[in-house]
Amino acid sequence: MINFLNLEYFLAVAEELNITRAAKRLYISQQSLSNHISNMEKEFDVQLFNRTMPLTLTYAGRALKIRAKELLDLKDETYRQLADIKDFTIGQLSIGVSHTRGRFLLPVILPAFQEKFPNIELHLVEGNSSELSNALIHGEIDLMIDLLPFKAENVETVPICEEEILLVVPDQILDRYFPGRQEEIKKELESNADVTLLKDCPYLLINKGNRVRTIADEIFEEAQLCPNILLETENIETVLALASKGMGITFYPKMFMSGNQDGAGAVMKKTGLNYFSLNYMRSHGILAFGCHKGRYLSQATEEFIRIAKENI
Repeated sequence: MINFLNLEYFLAVAEELNITRAAKRLYISQQSLSNHISNMEKEFDVQLFNRTMPLTLTYAGRALKIRAKELLDLKDETYRQLADIKDFTIGQLSIGVSHTRGRFLLPVILPAFQEKFPNIELHLVEGNSSELSNALIHGEIDLMIDLLPFKAENVETVPICEEEILLVVPDQILDRYFPGRQEEIKKELESNADVTLLKDCPYLLINKGNRVRTIADEIFEEAQLCPNILLETENIETVLALASKGMGITFYPKMFMSGNQDGAGAVMKKTGLNYFSLNYMRSHGILAFGCHKGRYLSQATEEFIRIAKENI
């Protein structure tokens, strides 16, 4: 019969390949941990580690490491499912979302969710699309919020709403690069926001790995344009703030520009920024939840999705 505690101890050593570090991580003595590993080798009648410095896994150890992760994940899902059956109002939920998207979406969703489920413990993980996809794959989060399609494989998606990426052009850039033609250029961009018209202008872009940046790069590539990138940053609000000072052109999600927000919407109105719809299919996307296909979806998670769709 498989002892899950021994499996957890084995996996800790297999990941650390160091008895001392693994023992500290597990808060047990090195001797006790060594005894557990020895017991497992006796139970399976096979050597799991080469006693080298540092430790290495044998072929059998590598095989068990894969199975141990699967079995422990299955155990966690089983306990969660049974806890839900007993009383799904108690539990925890981990949400992954980008820093800026979280700022605008979570205040709309979380108060309604917490009012109905005050005993659900919420964990928030913030990062870019690549980081969130990796966290979802490795079971570090239950749900992620991002634009379709998701990069991660084996992900089941639930659409939430439309999200459009806009081209943001400051008046100061138009004044500097198109003196006497500002209104003419605005009209051209309104009818067709072609970046080749702005080929000599500087751009402020979010770092690679973010969905907005990926779309911007695709637009540049399609236009066969090598943009003059003045600055790149991790924070999408930084590029908008710098654009409002006339430093360059940027791309920004329309849903962050609500006039009811204290952020982007107010900046747009007060700082001479012009925003234009892009004639590019992928700039018109669908915001969605993503969850790992095949893993148990708790009732709390399903309720979070339902409340989000009702409130966004």
